[in-house]
Amino acid sequence: MADLLSKFRIKYSSLKMIEDMSKPIYPESKQMFDCLVNQYLTKHPTSCNIDVDSVQAKTNRHLRLRELLLEHSSSATLVIMSLPMPRKDILPAPIYMTWLEILTRDMPPFLLMRGNQTSVLTFYS
Repeated sequence: MADLLSKFRIKYSSLKMIEDMSKPIYPESKQMFDCLVNQYLTKHPTSCNIDVDSVQAKTNRHLRLRELLLEHSSSATLVIMSLPMPRKDILPAPIYMTWLEILTRDMPPFLLMRGNQTSVLTFYS
């Protein structure tokens, strides 16, 4: 990763690879997610039929990512992260927006980025 950052001339002060995404999520994280989804369903009971169970694995991944962000990036000046890819046919919009809320709530300034799936960086090895 350090080699890649230097090839793209990205300066950094610290680099830490995090590999414990497979740990189970904390009950508090699940409770926060459920609370946000229930708030939406209370305000919009007939807007859409949300099947939370169909995206449970991805939801758990985003919840675990939030826990890791809090652990490793809560004192950062700026957090830059790739925006999760929305899937219109599979993922209801309220669930996607809840994921974004979960990732960024109570965090330092956060920049979520997503391109158009076209590489714009060129480097010579």
